[in-house]
Amino acid sequence: MKKRPVRATAYLTVALLVLVALRYTPELPDTPAADVLQLGKPLDVADFVAPPAVLSRTETLNRGETLIGLFKRVGLSDQAATEIVRAASGNAIEPRYLQAGMPVEFTSDSAGEEPKELVFHLGIDRLLRMRRSPQGWVGVEERLPWTTDTVVVAGIIKSSLYQAMDSSASQYFPQRSKDELAWALADIFEYRVDMSRELQVGDQFKALVERNVGPGGVTKVGKVLAASFTLSGSNVSAVLFDSKTASAQYYDATGRSMRAAFLRAPLEFRRISSNFGTRFHPILGRWKSHKGTDYAAGSGTPVRAVGDAVVVRAGWGGGYGNVLELRHRNGYVTRYGHLRGFAKGIRPGVRVNIAQTIAYVGTTGLSTGPHLHFEVLIDGVQRDARVALKSVAGDPILRSERAAFETRREQLLASLASAPGIVRLASR
Repeated sequence: MKKRPVRATAYLTVALLVLVALRYTPELPDTPAADVLQLGKPLDVADFVAPPAVLSRTETLNRGETLIGLFKRVGLSDQAATEIVRAASGNAIEPRYLQAGMPVEFTSDSAGEEPKELVFHLGIDRLLRMRRSPQGWVGVEERLPWTTDTVVVAGIIKSSLYQAMDSSASQYFPQRSKDELAWALADIFEYRVDMSRELQVGDQFKALVERNVGPGGVTKVGKVLAASFTLSGSNVSAVLFDSKTASAQYYDATGRSMRAAFLRAPLEFRRISSNFGTRFHPILGRWKSHKGTDYAAGSGTPVRAVGDAVVVRAGWGGGYGNVLELRHRNGYVTRYGHLRGFAKGIRPGVRVNIAQTIAYVGTTGLSTGPHLHFEVLIDGVQRDARVALKSVAGDPILRSERAAFETRREQLLASLASAPGIVRLASR
């Protein structure tokens, strides 16, 4: 019975504490905070604002397809297609000359809507970006940047210049660019080296060349600044020099122009498919002394004059088939046989210029396949073209520019001597 007053006192104390806590606790707000989810209230889609969906697609212009046709194919209205073509024509596009395969990007805010932006990829580094505005379509042409560096490429001939270039330049240039670099070297040395016949296994080449890299890694061969060939132990080099009195051209290490009175070959290197020399004659059935040079190439391949000359013969020549003979200023005569035909205007008495197309490869006369038979005659006697056409050197550089040339030559040859790879040009 004595415990009841104590228990009553304890209950009274707890009650007083609860009253005090309730008195001094702040009231909860009527409206919960924005980031507090209210239980029992249904969610409203309007409470969430989703970003607008941007849809993009790329289509390519089909062969024979017009821009109007492309736009209709992707679902544009006739009016919209006409407006876009009119605006594009007023900027950088000539619709008649667009090439098949051109990509066009379409960007719109949602499916079914007409585009708000179009991008015409006019080239690897050129595009036309068109945007829709309240006043109509507005276009801006953009140029994408290229970078330029300098590369040293070196190779050893095992079968051909193409093979050597392919095995040595793969990490710097794609296939097409490698072929272009081989052609560039052949063009530079065409007055000194017959690339189809004079290169031997073990010969070497080296080139200092500018490389242009565009958007997406597109690579182009730039200027060849310097190059050299080591042929059977003998070196011939060329450097590009920009004269103040003439256009840039190539000179050898002594300062003589790489251009001379005669080309070393009557066909461009890039057009020659193969070559062959003294052989068992396929028609006569016996070994025959071969006093000329044969160049195998496709029928119709252009034949060029190896030097300035006058036509002295153009017609049928028995076993030679259609044959052409040119007399040059130094008295040399060059003969071209088995021709399919002659270039327009070629007849006796006509003057021709070095590298001019004079005829076309054929298989007339004693021939089993398309090829050009080429001879050099001195005093009426056939001579080795490799020797006869090599004897006439190019013109020397002007005395007034000799010092500038020597400075440039040392700079370029020092860079050319670098290990293969990307290099910095040696300082002047």
